[in-house]
Amino acid sequence: MTDLEKHVNQPGRAKLVKQVRAKINELKIDYIFFQFISVTGRVVGKGIPADHWERTCEKGFQLVYGATANLFLDRHNNYIGYGPEAKELVGIPDPETFCQLPWDKKVARVFVTCFRNREERENPGGHLTSDCRGNLRIIAKEFKRKHGYQLRVGTEPEMMWLTRNDDGTPTGKGFSKPYCYHIDQFESLRPVFMKVMEYARAMGFDMIQGDHEDAPGQLELNWMYDDVLRNADRLSTYRQICAQVAREFNLIACFMTKPFMGVSASGCHTNMSLWTGGKDKVNKLGHKSLPGLDEVFTYVEGGKNTFMPDTKDVQLPGKIGLKSIGGVMKHLPALTAIGSSTVNSYRRLWDQGFWAPVYADWGYQNRTCGLRVSAPGRFEYRSVDSMHNPYLMGASLLKAFDDGITNNIDPGKPESRNIYEAQKAGKDVKKLPLSLGEALDRLAEDKVIQSAMPDEMYKIFHWYKNDEWERFLGATTQWDLDTYLDCLP
Repeated sequence: MTDLEKHVNQPGRAKLVKQVRAKINELKIDYIFFQFISVTGRVVGKGIPADHWERTCEKGFQLVYGATANLFLDRHNNYIGYGPEAKELVGIPDPETFCQLPWDKKVARVFVTCFRNREERENPGGHLTSDCRGNLRIIAKEFKRKHGYQLRVGTEPEMMWLTRNDDGTPTGKGFSKPYCYHIDQFESLRPVFMKVMEYARAMGFDMIQGDHEDAPGQLELNWMYDDVLRNADRLSTYRQICAQVAREFNLIACFMTKPFMGVSASGCHTNMSLWTGGKDKVNKLGHKSLPGLDEVFTYVEGGKNTFMPDTKDVQLPGKIGLKSIGGVMKHLPALTAIGSSTVNSYRRLWDQGFWAPVYADWGYQNRTCGLRVSAPGRFEYRSVDSMHNPYLMGASLLKAFDDGITNNIDPGKPESRNIYEAQKAGKDVKKLPLSLGEALDRLAEDKVIQSAMPDEMYKIFHWYKNDEWERFLGATTQWDLDTYLDCLP
């Protein structure tokens, strides 16, 4: 059977399809968004009436391959990744991800896995390698099969709530003042974040904490860590929720990394650990009847955390954790292209007075390093911002971990000093790439991280991001005008 046929006929799927039909009837769902994630992290797909649920589950729907690259043109007016002559992908729903939209309860969403067209001459019905969500599932399964470990991830998405003019354009201002952790500023956005939390809980988020950060209108709301794929789904869903809440409050939900200089950017610190064992447990979050399938409300609990200290030094991770850090340290330059994936991302890294994680070093609770052990049993990758694609990030981290564990890579000694003071004392510390172009060059040299984006995916990512970099280099900006307009005679 083809990959597509295996996916449709996998054990237990037919039962899940029937469970979704029961939910459709119970919740009176009329319409369903069938969605996947583009290489740049956008949510794309099709809407289909709920009457066609069973047929779509069996046959799927077709959409041009280029949707995985947002169907955008490069600066030479060529479609990125796939031209108009390319076949159409087949999107097959993953019924376990079915969930009602809390802001319009007649509508639901479900994630899909993308496959090559059934009529392709080469690899018909094969996994579409530019499907980043399907790719993460495959790589996570391969990693667990090889090493026996499950990657669990918790993300800290910062974003800004900006005000808008009557015509919908941004005013250039955040809703609140840039006072970090001030409850009064947090309170000023209470109606907004309470609505975000209401919608998030209705879509399976176990919300655990939140605060006002130190940029105008900047909030960070966190939910419980989980399996890497489920967490990536929640981060994508969180962005959709914020966009909806912004429409309701006439604001702009801004995930752009650095809309303002001189204040902190929007990072998305990614905390991770590798586990054995554990069991999935449904968290109903107060619902008497779940507005979606159990998997949407499921979190993994228990098991053994291999990153926990295994010596008397409680600041040092266990052996598996150290090797994993070693793998990430080795591949940090290439990983920067994934975690800091836009031209604007590097505004964050250049504005170093605001805790920018620009140094390729690691330490315990040391925020001046690109990596830090944030608590016993987990470490935090800091040079990730809120524009990143979590599916690419998850797959890339798994490849870095695999290299570290397989090849027993030593990360070196942790740095306990402020990295700037350590440099003054003579320590030689490499910086991360400080432009998108440099990061893409480092990625082009790193076959391990490239393997997280097999075949067409790397081709599209490089094409898309290199075009973005070249467009920037070819653009006259306000800075150019301010600096050079009247510099002579």
